[in-house]
Amino acid sequence: MPSLQGLRRKIGSIKNTQKITKAMKMVSAAKLKRAQERILAARPYAKKMAVVLGSLSSRVNRQQHPLLRRSAGKRLELLVITSDRGLCGAFNANILRRAVEFLREKQETGYTVTVSLVGRKARDFFRRRAWSRRQEWVGVFDRLSYEHALDIGSDIVENFTNGTFDELYIVYNEFKSVIQQRVVIEKLLPLESLEPDEGALGGGYLFEPDEEELLKVLLPKHLEVQAFHALMESAAAELGARMAAMDGATRNAGELIKKLTLYYNKTRQAAITKELMDIVGGAEVLR
Repeated sequence: MPSLQGLRRKIGSIKNTQKITKAMKMVSAAKLKRAQERILAARPYAKKMAVVLGSLSSRVNRQQHPLLRRSAGKRLELLVITSDRGLCGAFNANILRRAVEFLREKQETGYTVTVSLVGRKARDFFRRRAWSRRQEWVGVFDRLSYEHALDIGSDIVENFTNGTFDELYIVYNEFKSVIQQRVVIEKLLPLESLEPDEGALGGGYLFEPDEEELLKVLLPKHLEVQAFHALMESAAAELGARMAAMDGATRNAGELIKKLTLYYNKTRQAAITKELMDIVGGAEVLR
């Protein structure tokens, strides 16, 4: 039977942990609101750029543009976006499990695969795996800005046009709600899904300068925007996952405190009863 002093220390320790998890939940909730606002502001821009590029790509020879050109090679790279910190439930585990499944599927079909990693969790995970790591970015989510997307986008464009890899996919957690995130795998390069949507266009566009010049500028820009969109989605999903995880941890701590307090009171009552019985027994002996 544990001592009363040990039970008191354990209850106090759990109460301190509960305070921490509750504070982390409140911080995540405050940050999540700002992250949601950023996503809502960025989504229309990203969607409209895809529509405009769909119209542009339908007017030109796709083989003349490096980011639209398809290659017969089978070198694939996967950009994995995870968080820098833990304590967010299964957020990172879901991404890494899906990334491993995807890489193995592609290897079985004859692809040579490499990975580029965003976040310390992805870096630490793939350091212990056999897949080749080409590039790593850590500390991105401490102060997420468009500069990070510029860095990632320029690196991807340079290596794709130089022939380092023939296809690029990205895997990240898409933010749906506080309690729901969805692991998404999207193909970024070559840009082959930019088909024009006539209903969305609402008519034709007049381009100045011509389509060829605009594509040279907008295609890398589109990749940067999609990278930034994925980073913001991942940041919001991480905050939502951490908020839900800390809420669950706070509730579990409360339930554990109740159980331990009840056990402590029973143990204390039993100890007091035993002491009283010893006193009564000693008094009977003295008579």
